Amino acid sequence: MRRREVIAGLGAAAAWPLAARAQDDRGRAIGVLMPYAESDAELEVRVAAFKQELGKRGWIEGKNLRFHERWATDDLERLRAHAAELVGLRPDVIIVTGRRVLPVIQQATRSIPTVFVWVTEPLGQGITSLARPGGNITGFAAPELSVFGKLPEILKQIAPHLTRAALLFNPDNPAGASYARQWESAAPALAMRPAVVPVHGPADIERAVESFAGEPNGGLLFPSDLTLLAHRELIIDLAARHRLPAIYADRIMVTSGGLVSYSADRTEMYRQAASYVDRILRGEKPGDLPVQQPTRFELVINLGTAKALGLTIPLTLQAQADEVIE
Repeated sequence: MRRREVIAGLGAAAAWPLAARAQDDRGRAIGVLMPYAESDAELEVRVAAFKQELGKRGWIEGKNLRFHERWATDDLERLRAHAAELVGLRPDVIIVTGRRVLPVIQQATRSIPTVFVWVTEPLGQGITSLARPGGNITGFAAPELSVFGKLPEILKQIAPHLTRAALLFNPDNPAGASYARQWESAAPALAMRPAVVPVHGPADIERAVESFAGEPNGGLLFPSDLTLLAHRELIIDLAARHRLPAIYADRIMVTSGGLVSYSADRTEMYRQAASYVDRILRGEKPGDLPVQQPTRFELVINLGTAKALGLTIPLTLQAQADEVIE
């Protein structure tokens, strides 16, 4: 080999680590898998809170951090495709939301650290211990199912005349059956007749609400569910049209025009998730980080919707509310 070629080869070898370091200088990468529409401004608020909290911890998008976001709406096949795509990009951490989404990412990777937000009953979902989940997954659980029992209690305070209520949920939601059991066990103490109505999409929702509205003194219960959230405008319109008091497990439903909600503060949970992502980026293992339970809950009441339904919100309940929408 000629001396010139040897020198060139040595130069290339010396340059290789520099090139590698230059590539690393682009920063760390986070995959975001959301089962909602990207155009959903309300849901984007949660991701923005997550990014803002990371910024406070020194992770700045475009400086030392980049995001790979995938928004899939309520479409399981699209979720699977997005999950595979994200895994192929090899981010340092993936953040996901929802119990229907967690198994999808588990099937796609068992190695990339993953932080979940709002997964109902995470034990048994590939997690054997909340204190030390092990493996590549940890996160922030949805409230215990007993919290859901407060929803019909609050609804009854607002509308004491109710003698029956229907729980709507998508049976594809693994937590749906648990919500149904909670409602059926809580109903007798409230002197209410329980109905459980599975729905898969807008046509089912419309038929169910219109059928249920055929009898008087009825109300509606909506648990946390991707399908219900995706069709919230239809749900809120149907409840208003048929003058049915309804309570929801997500404040977004109330800020969009619904009557009342009671749930954990989901935006706060996304901020908390940023703390776990920060710790993982700094070298901690997800399996060593305990799964957290919600600690902050919020009651949100829409007085305008109550007035339109001819309901008077008790002052004691208004005083307990975290947010009252005029």
